[in-house]
Amino acid sequence: MSTEATAPAPYTREQQETDELCAGAIRALSGVASIRYRGQRLHDGHRPLPIHSAHLQPDAALQDLPSLRGAADSVALRLLHTDAALHKSLCPVEPVARLVFELLEQLRVETLAPDQHAGVAHNLRHRFTAWSHAFYDSGLAEGASGLLLYTVFQMCWSRLTARPVLEKTEDFIEATRWSVSSQLSGDLAGLRRHRTDQAAFARHALAIAHAVDAMLQEAQAKREGDQDDAGDARAQAAFKLLLDFDSDNDHLPDAAPLGDSRTFRDGKGAYKAYSTAYDREEKAGELVRRALLLEYRERMDARIASLGINTARLARRFTQLLAVPQRDGWSFGEEEGYIDGRRLAQLISSPSERRLFRKEQFLPHADCLVTFLVDCSGSMKTHAESVAVLLDILLRALDQAGIATELLGFTTGAWNGGRVKRDWMRARSSAQPGRLNELVHMVFKDGDTSWRRARPDIAALLKADLYREGVDGEAVDWACTRMLARPERRRILLVVSDGCPMDTATNLANDEFYLAQHLKQVVARREAQGAVEICGLGLGLDLGAYYSRSLATTLPASLNNELFSEIAQLLGGCKRQSLK
Repeated sequence: MSTEATAPAPYTREQQETDELCAGAIRALSGVASIRYRGQRLHDGHRPLPIHSAHLQPDAALQDLPSLRGAADSVALRLLHTDAALHKSLCPVEPVARLVFELLEQLRVETLAPDQHAGVAHNLRHRFTAWSHAFYDSGLAEGASGLLLYTVFQMCWSRLTARPVLEKTEDFIEATRWSVSSQLSGDLAGLRRHRTDQAAFARHALAIAHAVDAMLQEAQAKREGDQDDAGDARAQAAFKLLLDFDSDNDHLPDAAPLGDSRTFRDGKGAYKAYSTAYDREEKAGELVRRALLLEYRERMDARIASLGINTARLARRFTQLLAVPQRDGWSFGEEEGYIDGRRLAQLISSPSERRLFRKEQFLPHADCLVTFLVDCSGSMKTHAESVAVLLDILLRALDQAGIATELLGFTTGAWNGGRVKRDWMRARSSAQPGRLNELVHMVFKDGDTSWRRARPDIAALLKADLYREGVDGEAVDWACTRMLARPERRRILLVVSDGCPMDTATNLANDEFYLAQHLKQVVARREAQGAVEICGLGLGLDLGAYYSRSLATTLPASLNNELFSEIAQLLGGCKRQSLK
């Protein structure tokens, strides 16, 4: 995989923990269990969650925890108290009017925070106050348009919350506040009075929104041709960047922060490969000389010994998370339970004897398969040793816990298309040929081989020549098909990667999002089937754009007991659909 051009910024575990905390708060307050962060963006299931209110937009100045929690609580209240269909039917089409209307609806639901949740009210107040201060300090309120919008926002917030406007900017907005209050006074009073009735509230909110829009248009007409109001121009530009209503989320593809593939869409979602004649499945240990494998193994063992990872404790943790109690006979000589008829004679000979009972005995049994699928594309070379060490420790711990494991990898047989591309060029075929490279799927360890016997083959992950390009969607499909052929009732697939799918020949002949769109389609289909639980481990990148459960980390800095504990929690926290 490659992270060039289309890759998101590095995503740390601390950021992911904060996102998960906020998503959890939204789920708890709204009761919507499908809310998740995917690709650093809120999603309801697989669909992006639209957030249009100005004070909830991502802002580098509002990254403190109370501000983030305030935004999360506000989103939760919107889900809880807004009829989305009614809101959409009433929403004005003019950008400025919609901006005001969206913010007023968001402020309305914020006033409906439960009285017993004082922390929620504090977070909401902190978020709006911090956003107001950041807006004022940025200079965006210096122009006439910015000042009018800022003043209206402060007036509406004050009326709805029954709190005074912010002391810091009270004098600054006083003149504008006095000039517009006569036009808005009746509707401002109606906001507070009808805040529990969305339809009645919307009448006053629309009146205010259209009035503000008219004021701005009138002011703009008077200033036509005036080049001196730089602050006003900056404010208008900022609001255009703040909200792009033309890109409404109603028609976005599922979880598509990395773009939409025109080729995929034109083909009605049908993915294809130009040729599969050169695709092959290999045993990774046979691709590397035996002597070199042993050298790699010694290097890995030295690195693992230096880390001091408690493998036994990790194995116990996997047992707790992945094993289920299973009946394993009876425990005799108990002081309570079922009467053991064979011991009734002891009651006559020894009336004080109490150990006359038996109990059902349950032992943990892990009827589970965990498969690790490693992206062996060129950008992963820098992580090769750290990934090999990480997976070797996980495989050993799972093996000690009695859990079946597989270690798979995927790459291509050549750079830039190889024989498949040459065949396509010779045939002078039409454009958009689909996947245009030869696939290599590698088995480092299969489910029937123990960790101890597979140790040399696992070291093949250190062979740099194996790393070329990556076609993720077909690799995930291949791994899931292998898992379904196994007898275990629960199957978990962990994909280890550092970026989006990347094959140069395929991207040039189709478009740059073709493989990414296919990966999202494959994962969504497999997750919907429920036979395999899929999660992702991103190296310096959030893989939430593709996998509903994912963890971001940085290697080798985070290669410690804490990381292994988080991976165990990720695997154990998947929905156990196959056990229902």
